[in-house]
Amino acid sequence: MFTIDPIIAVKDVEKSSHWYQSVFGWRSKHGGNKFDILVTQDDQVVLCLHRWGEHEHPTMQNQEIIAGNGLILYFRTDSMEELRNHLLRSDIRIEKDIHLNPNSRRKEFSLRDPDGYYLTISEYHEYEG
Repeated sequence: MFTIDPIIAVKDVEKSSHWYQSVFGWRSKHGGNKFDILVTQDDQVVLCLHRWGEHEHPTMQNQEIIAGNGLILYFRTDSMEELRNHLLRSDIRIEKDIHLNPNSRRKEFSLRDPDGYYLTISEYHEYEG
């Protein structure tokens, strides 16, 4: 078995955790102000949040570097329209509205989290070979 638990560095773990929970409906499995693990309703790890400068990880020391440079958090969901509507009701800015991605041939939209990470939300699809 092989899984990946993406970890992103954030300025305020608790604030970011609450933001992701309110946007996606995830829940905190760990909690705390240095590290948190966010999971889906069926306990699948989706994202870990790590406070800048904690635990001496070499890529998480300098919060002056632009967060997310070279990174897109790409989520596939079967409730893309519902999520977009929730974001609009919550006054969360959508950076690029729903459009057809010519590469994936799927609808998607994008936004940024409180730390500036770029999130793309795509309609759910299986990857084709």
